[in-house]
Amino acid sequence: MSEFKNRLTKVYRHLKKWAKRNEITCYRIYDKDIPSDPLVVDIYSDYLHIAEYQSKHQLSEEEHEAWWQERIQDAAEVCAIPLENIFTKKRQKWNRRTEQYEKFDQASFITWQEEGGLQFKINLTDYLDTGLFLDHRPLRQEVKQLAAGKRVLNLFSYTGSFSVYAAAGGASKVTTVDLSNTYINWAKENFEQNQLNKNVHRFEVMDVMKFLKEDKNFYDLVIVDPPSFSNSKKMTGTWDTQRDHPKMLSLIYDRLAPEALVFFSNNLRSFEPQFESLKYKSIQEISHKTIPEDFKNKKIHRCFELKK
Repeated sequence: MSEFKNRLTKVYRHLKKWAKRNEITCYRIYDKDIPSDPLVVDIYSDYLHIAEYQSKHQLSEEEHEAWWQERIQDAAEVCAIPLENIFTKKRQKWNRRTEQYEKFDQASFITWQEEGGLQFKINLTDYLDTGLFLDHRPLRQEVKQLAAGKRVLNLFSYTGSFSVYAAAGGASKVTTVDLSNTYINWAKENFEQNQLNKNVHRFEVMDVMKFLKEDKNFYDLVIVDPPSFSNSKKMTGTWDTQRDHPKMLSLIYDRLAPEALVFFSNNLRSFEPQFESLKYKSIQEISHKTIPEDFKNKKIHRCFELKK
């Protein structure tokens, strides 16, 4: 048995029990645990999603392909999932969230998956990311618990999973903002699938900074989870989380109702918070509470709670 298969067997045995106890069907079972096997393996109930990170291996093309096929076979056997239900992404570079708009050239495969009693559209083929960031599962649950009666703003919303949780939690109005038409439409599909009246809520295809400068509404709860970097043609200039987060958080502050709460998360490994100039009453890092058990990498994101 390969070291990879041995490791996967142990981790899956443990996490399968944990997931069943917690009624979780989509979770991570391997995350570059072994340097010579730089893969990420996520399970979506009856499907596997396997992605390869770039690494400096010494294998020839033929040897690398043999290694790759062996790892897919290992994962299939350990998880008892047929090969036709396994979706793979091989790429030269893994740069989470900065390439999410790049479409892969293959036939689409869509599945609806449950999380927290809600349904989410998952695309296992077309994009770098599948439509649901699994590492934000605990924060989504927190948002649902806090949302009742609140005006909620979800910035850099991606496919709107935070918005769905907020609406399901009884938010009076959820505003969902993303630059991508594709993802705003995806968010609307998620609302419809969960029988949430999307006409009660607001969806904006817009650059977040432009939105914050022009919007006149006030909010009680804000979720903002930006990409590390973006140079989309739809925006003026570029977005850089390290450079731009103080300005963004200042603009958010101006849109907050009294006692409002902001969750600011990002996945920039080198992130250095620059909060000195901000007016918030309190700012604390809550990353230790927002990273779930299935993520061995405790630096997958950093999350901060800001109170007005």
